[in-house]
Amino acid sequence: MTGPCFVDANVLIYSRDRADQSKQDRALAWIDQLWDDDAGRTSTQVLSEFYVTVTRKLAQPLRKEEAWADVQSFLSWKPLPIDTEVLARARQVEERFRLSWWDSLIVAAAQVQHCVLLLTEDLQDGAVYGSVTVRDPFRLSVQEAIATYGAAPVPRYRSRPSAMRA
Repeated sequence: MTGPCFVDANVLIYSRDRADQSKQDRALAWIDQLWDDDAGRTSTQVLSEFYVTVTRKLAQPLRKEEAWADVQSFLSWKPLPIDTEVLARARQVEERFRLSWWDSLIVAAAQVQHCVLLLTEDLQDGAVYGSVTVRDPFRLSVQEAIATYGAAPVPRYRSRPSAMRA
């Protein structure tokens, strides 16, 4: 990727959801590439939603210890806290683009982190919100993204979740 890529909760959730193998494979491919490129970004809001969903709402929920281990590994992506800057930006996004409040917080967090892409299936694929382009990771492959948005930078390896290692 040419810049940081914000990952929404649904991508992280599908990476641990065995109910849809195709989406799980695609989510894992994205996450693996973002680890390799040191380009993954997220927010504390996303990690909170991930934890609750994978421990309570999946057909085969994760044990809390396993989900927390995933959250801890994603802490190396330096998740953005929802602070006054993000709240103010989210309000601007909400007014300008007429998004829901929760989606506005996601877009704002991606903008504040200077992300090029926002991976989510919750917003319109291809929509542009300021400097951030939304892409549905289940429609756009990692290889297509690299071809479209630029070559991957030199990787700086960090510890990725053991359950998500290729």
